Amino acid sequence: MGLSFYSVKMRASEQGKHISGAERLVLEREVDVCVEQMLGRGRNHSKGKADLLNIKMEKIEENEILYLDTLPVSTVEVKDFRDGLKEVRNCLLELGIVNVEGILGRLPETYAMRGAMLLDVDTLKRLEPDRERGVRATYMDGVRTGEAVFTKGKHHFQEAVVLAAKVANAPNIIGEICISDDPDYVAGYVASKVFGYRRITKVKEAGSELGGRIFLYRGREEDVAETVGFLEHQAVLVRNAPELFSRNHSEGKFGFLNEELKRLREDFLFRSMKTMQSAQSSSVLCDGRRVLLLASNHYLDLARRKDVKESAERALDLYGTGSGGSRLTTGNTVLHEKLESRIAEFKGEESALLFNSGYVANLAAISALMGKGDVIFSDELNHASIIDGCRLSGAEIVIYRHNDMRDLEQKLAKCPFRRGLVVSDAVFSMDGDILNLPEFAQLADRHQALSMVDEAHSTGVIGRTGRGIVEHYHGVCRPDILMGTLSKAIGSEGGFVCGSRALTEFLRHKARGFVFSTSLSPAVAAASIQALEALEENPQLVLRLRENVLFFCGCLREGGILADSKSAVIPIMIGDEKKAIEISEELFSEGYFIPAIRYPTVKRGSARLRAALMSEHSKKDLREAAEAILRVCGKYGIV
Repeated sequence: MGLSFYSVKMRASEQGKHISGAERLVLEREVDVCVEQMLGRGRNHSKGKADLLNIKMEKIEENEILYLDTLPVSTVEVKDFRDGLKEVRNCLLELGIVNVEGILGRLPETYAMRGAMLLDVDTLKRLEPDRERGVRATYMDGVRTGEAVFTKGKHHFQEAVVLAAKVANAPNIIGEICISDDPDYVAGYVASKVFGYRRITKVKEAGSELGGRIFLYRGREEDVAETVGFLEHQAVLVRNAPELFSRNHSEGKFGFLNEELKRLREDFLFRSMKTMQSAQSSSVLCDGRRVLLLASNHYLDLARRKDVKESAERALDLYGTGSGGSRLTTGNTVLHEKLESRIAEFKGEESALLFNSGYVANLAAISALMGKGDVIFSDELNHASIIDGCRLSGAEIVIYRHNDMRDLEQKLAKCPFRRGLVVSDAVFSMDGDILNLPEFAQLADRHQALSMVDEAHSTGVIGRTGRGIVEHYHGVCRPDILMGTLSKAIGSEGGFVCGSRALTEFLRHKARGFVFSTSLSPAVAAASIQALEALEENPQLVLRLRENVLFFCGCLREGGILADSKSAVIPIMIGDEKKAIEISEELFSEGYFIPAIRYPTVKRGSARLRAALMSEHSKKDLREAAEAILRVCGKYGIV
């Protein structure tokens, strides 16, 4: 008796828009693993957060399956998508197609289709029975040897080769054109029995969601039903389909690392680090030269204060370099407890709890407070640490539009009677804008949800004396949970969570990032205590920072760059990743350190320079820096 297979298909959509799809043809013992993988893929996709996800399974006997050989595979490396489209044209000419431009002109019609266009290459007549849906090639997979291979992520290459083999063997099909609609994937292919599967490394711009597929038909119109029937119903397994992360990869088991690094370089997303040789202040010695630093989060220059450094030195002499254990074992000192009291007092809260970093604070607090069955409402531009904390919790995650309280209200109303958390940055680290706290807190209270605000970029920056977002709104409202960091305006290290004593006691027992981490060095705790005292005694530092931001934005606006910020973060929008890198490097060569921020920190196509000012920058330096930015951006057509 033959083996039993199952066709497993997944379709995910958000508000009616298709965002992900997949299918496998697997043995019965592989079904559970396959379904788990598809659920993860459908729920976590760069094109959106699925609100409707369907899994369909269908039993298929082995004698119903047609076995095919994979097409010969080749790769054409191209400089950019324009050269890639030239290669597509050359492929069509090899197939003896006359009206090449007419066929390529039909591609935009496929972008909104879930399936492929079936196009008569000689008459340019569309032949698919359902023009809105298109023709879908389904019921197919690669033949696997040994144990089943199910790994995370989408294996574009392997899946595309399998589909291309089935399409190429369909009656009356002479070839296929495919451009992926995945914004993270810029390659495409043309496939045919004539020249095989020809992968072209770039056929669209990075970040574009535009993609489509055309099946190239040459035959009688009355035979279309036979072609469609084969594509949509014939079960196929393809022999020797390449596995993207095969153990036989020519570069060994780490070959996929080099592949990914190569892709990052091609997409201008590869990152390199500059080396500092001095303390961060308004200027810094970096890579062997002195440059004006417009990138540091040490907004108030507290890390260089003599009294802060002396406090750390005294603690170093008394306690040594490390804490020796977690707070719950041997790592708790009077300095840790004093710092928590000072933070709570500074923030006007009942209690505070220290963590080793702001990232860990978000990760640990969110995952401890929320779990399976709960729901978290998160701003679409929240920091990665918030996003990762939400994911780690296992709760349902609802993303609301950036700082849009109407959208948040509507989404809260759809989830009544569930334990919930509404979480947002106070100052958004890449845009510099400020949360609408009054409405945010009010909505959370109205819907009986906890409210949590990340003050990483607001402590020491906003509010009359730098106490953050509650002071910024004159104390008229307060979230349930305030999270922050000591590594930015405070100029030290560590993160914290503030709120009620019940909250911090709960986290002390349940937050794994607290329970299982060695505590901060006592010297770091001492430096943070002194920095907070220095900030309280010198509120003019906050005023000087605000004056610098207003002055710098004014200088940029005078030259034609739209710049505005109520925090210390000033984004200068570039858009193109390659331009952003080149502008940043040219400014560095002129003595100005201002980094290029690119995907995945921000959305594709929204690359920017991120200026971060300090209270110690002089007006002269800021004026000259603005002039340099305007001059270099002007060369690239930004101004």
